[in-house]
Amino acid sequence: MYLIRPFLMIALTLVPLAVPMRAAADAAPYLGLLNRAHDSITAVAAAPAGTDAFAPVAIDPLPGGGGGTTVQLGVPGCRFDLRLTFRTGHRAVYQGVDVCRGDTLVIAPLPR
Repeated sequence: MYLIRPFLMIALTLVPLAVPMRAAADAAPYLGLLNRAHDSITAVAAAPAGTDAFAPVAIDPLPGGGGGTTVQLGVPGCRFDLRLTFRTGHRAVYQGVDVCRGDTLVIAPLPR
Protein backbone atom coordinates (compact mmCIF):
# COMPACT_ATOMS: atom_id res chain seq x y z
CA MET A 1 0.00 0.00 0.00
CA TYR A 2 2.80 2.43 0.86
CA LEU A 3 4.64 1.66 -2.40
CA ILE A 4 1.62 2.44 -4.54
CA ARG A 5 1.31 5.99 -3.27
CA PRO A 6 4.71 7.26 -4.63
CA PHE A 7 4.13 5.64 -8.04
CA LEU A 8 0.65 7.13 -8.24
CA MET A 9 2.01 10.59 -7.38
CA ILE A 10 4.69 10.31 -10.09
CA ALA A 11 2.16 9.15 -12.69
CA LEU A 12 -0.24 11.99 -11.87
CA THR A 13 2.61 14.50 -12.09
CA LEU A 14 3.79 13.33 -15.52
CA VAL A 15 0.38 13.18 -17.25
CA PRO A 16 -0.14 16.99 -17.41
CA LEU A 17 3.40 17.40 -18.80
CA ALA A 18 2.67 15.17 -21.80
CA VAL A 19 -0.32 17.24 -22.98
CA PRO A 20 1.51 20.60 -23.44
CA MET A 21 4.40 18.89 -25.23
CA ARG A 22 2.02 17.42 -27.79
CA ALA A 23 0.28 20.77 -28.25
CA ALA A 24 3.65 22.47 -28.76
CA ALA A 25 4.59 19.96 -31.46
CA ASP A 26 1.35 20.77 -33.31
CA ALA A 27 1.86 24.56 -33.08
CA ALA A 28 3.40 26.72 -35.79
CA PRO A 29 7.14 26.96 -35.11
CA TYR A 30 9.22 30.05 -34.45
CA LEU A 31 12.42 30.92 -36.32
CA GLY A 32 15.05 33.53 -35.58
CA LEU A 33 16.37 35.56 -38.51
CA LEU A 34 19.82 37.15 -38.42
CA ASN A 35 20.36 39.46 -41.39
CA ARG A 36 24.07 39.51 -42.32
CA ALA A 37 23.22 40.89 -45.78
CA HIS A 38 23.95 44.52 -46.63
CA ASP A 39 20.32 45.46 -47.39
CA SER A 40 17.23 45.45 -45.21
CA ILE A 41 14.69 42.66 -45.55
CA THR A 42 11.21 44.04 -46.17
CA ALA A 43 9.17 40.84 -46.64
CA VAL A 44 9.34 37.16 -45.72
CA ALA A 45 7.17 34.34 -47.06
CA ALA A 46 7.24 30.69 -45.96
CA ALA A 47 6.06 27.46 -47.59
CA PRO A 48 6.32 23.82 -46.60
CA ALA A 49 9.55 22.53 -48.16
CA GLY A 50 9.23 21.53 -51.79
CA THR A 51 5.94 23.34 -52.38
CA ASP A 52 5.14 26.67 -53.95
CA ALA A 53 2.48 27.56 -51.36
CA PHE A 54 4.25 30.64 -50.00
CA ALA A 55 2.35 32.58 -47.36
CA PRO A 56 3.49 35.95 -46.02
CA VAL A 57 5.03 36.09 -42.57
CA ALA A 58 4.47 39.22 -40.48
CA ILE A 59 7.74 41.13 -40.11
CA ASP A 60 8.91 44.70 -39.60
CA PRO A 61 11.77 45.75 -41.89
CA LEU A 62 14.88 43.90 -40.73
CA PRO A 63 18.02 46.03 -41.07
CA GLY A 64 21.09 44.61 -42.77
CA GLY A 65 24.45 44.18 -41.14
CA GLY A 66 23.30 42.09 -38.19
CA GLY A 67 19.68 42.95 -37.47
CA GLY A 68 17.72 40.13 -35.90
CA THR A 69 14.16 39.16 -35.10
CA THR A 70 11.99 36.12 -34.41
CA VAL A 71 9.03 35.18 -36.61
CA GLN A 72 6.29 32.59 -36.30
CA LEU A 73 5.82 30.48 -39.41
CA GLY A 74 2.23 29.92 -40.52
CA VAL A 75 1.84 26.16 -40.31
CA PRO A 76 3.20 23.34 -38.13
CA GLY A 77 6.13 21.37 -39.46
CA CYS A 78 9.92 21.19 -39.51
CA ARG A 79 11.12 21.90 -43.06
CA PHE A 80 10.29 25.14 -44.83
CA ASP A 81 11.31 27.10 -47.91
CA LEU A 82 11.73 30.80 -47.10
CA ARG A 83 11.51 33.59 -49.66
CA LEU A 84 13.09 36.87 -48.57
CA THR A 85 12.56 40.20 -50.30
CA PHE A 86 15.15 42.92 -49.83
CA ARG A 87 14.73 46.71 -49.92
CA THR A 88 16.38 46.76 -53.36
CA GLY A 89 13.73 44.39 -54.75
CA HIS A 90 16.09 41.41 -54.95
CA ARG A 91 14.83 38.08 -53.67
CA ALA A 92 16.55 35.10 -52.11
CA VAL A 93 15.06 31.67 -51.40
CA TYR A 94 16.41 29.45 -48.64
CA GLN A 95 15.23 25.91 -49.33
CA GLY A 96 14.67 23.13 -46.81
CA VAL A 97 15.26 25.16 -43.66
CA ASP A 98 14.82 22.71 -40.76
CA VAL A 99 13.38 24.67 -37.83
CA CYS A 100 13.36 21.55 -35.63
CA ARG A 101 17.17 21.22 -35.80
CA GLY A 102 18.05 24.90 -35.47
CA ASP A 103 16.35 28.02 -34.24
CA THR A 104 18.14 30.76 -36.21
CA LEU A 105 18.66 31.30 -39.93
CA VAL A 106 21.71 33.43 -40.77
CA ILE A 107 21.04 35.31 -43.99
CA ALA A 108 24.18 35.73 -46.07
CA PRO A 109 24.97 38.79 -48.20
CA LEU A 110 23.63 38.58 -51.74
CA PRO A 111 26.18 38.13 -54.54
CA ARG A 112 26.85 41.35 -56.44
